[in-house]
Amino acid sequence: MPFADSDGCRIYYRLEGASRRPLLVLVHSLGADHGMWNPQMPALLSRFQVLRVDLRGHGASDVPPGEYTIAQLAHDVLAAVDAAGHDRFAYCGLSLGGMIGQWLGANAGARVERLVLANTSPRMADPSLFEARRATVLEKGMRAIEDAVMQRFFSARTLSAGNPVADSVRTVLLATNPVGYAGCCAAVRDMDHGTLLGRIQAPTLVIGGDQDLSTPWLGHGDVLANGIPGARAVQLPATHLSNVERPSSFTAALFDFLLPTVPDDSLQAGFAVRRSVLGDAHVDRSIAATTEFTRDFQEMITRFAWGTVWTRPGLEPRIRRLLVLAITASLGRWEEFRLHVRAGLANELEMADLKEVLLQVAIYAGVPAAHSGFHAAADEQSKQGS
Repeated sequence: MPFADSDGCRIYYRLEGASRRPLLVLVHSLGADHGMWNPQMPALLSRFQVLRVDLRGHGASDVPPGEYTIAQLAHDVLAAVDAAGHDRFAYCGLSLGGMIGQWLGANAGARVERLVLANTSPRMADPSLFEARRATVLEKGMRAIEDAVMQRFFSARTLSAGNPVADSVRTVLLATNPVGYAGCCAAVRDMDHGTLLGRIQAPTLVIGGDQDLSTPWLGHGDVLANGIPGARAVQLPATHLSNVERPSSFTAALFDFLLPTVPDDSLQAGFAVRRSVLGDAHVDRSIAATTEFTRDFQEMITRFAWGTVWTRPGLEPRIRRLLVLAITASLGRWEEFRLHVRAGLANELEMADLKEVLLQVAIYAGVPAAHSGFHAAADEQSKQGS
């Protein structure tokens, strides 16, 4: 397991993704761990190398006794970044992670390229609540605060729906060492970043939840958005752990803010995606068959279908493949269906995926369409096996 040394405290970190991509650091909430970001990981790894950190007192990191400070926790994050071999990074922190992000933006600004502060605050309205919570967990353990914390983390609807990620958050909360949790409660209790905000120069996005009881937008998110020069703001229909409750919307907000704006190169990007999805042989044949009569049409398809829609980060390529199969089968576009079956089976799709898609087609587009799809898929599989 990878650990960084932060003034004698071992900090667990998890580094994933291609080293050629820019680094994004993710830091969790009080009472969670790096697994809190699981809903975002498949999409983020397509564009970033991602470093997730377990703060001291949480997850696999050490649990030193006593009270912690935001500055200590921020140095833990920097130690993990250093251990991972990076200098500059984009940063996203939620709740306690966002409080650490404010400190980093103000005190380590030369290293922070972009900053996302989600469901957080520069100062808690009633710090005594965290002193009470600190004393409670030390005396009675984590179960004593379970219901109160989960009701702030998530809406009643999410909790009643049996959301598996929310259930995992509950498990992690209960497994958190009370000494570590209490140490971080002290950090939140003592935090006052009012004078730091004006010193944050990195481009900043503030994300809030319109049902967040822990850090409501008024008095918390709006203070950050107004106090940090040039900050942008997004409010999501969510409670405190907005990345879990609204994972797609949260990830979309990250991509919209973090991905650089580049000149239009959709034709070049389209050719690259088209090759990755359909294969070089197919694209080479299409290019060879292009005439002056069809050239503009081929460029339009490549630019807009492949270079504009297929390159969007909101859906994984595998999901886009399955959608294409469902739509082409439903519309009876069998030449296109077979093309995407061949390309999909040559890459990440399996026959089990095709079966599930075609069962959906049977329900929503009719049994005859699904019957033709099953026949075509089996035929293409046999051709690949031969």
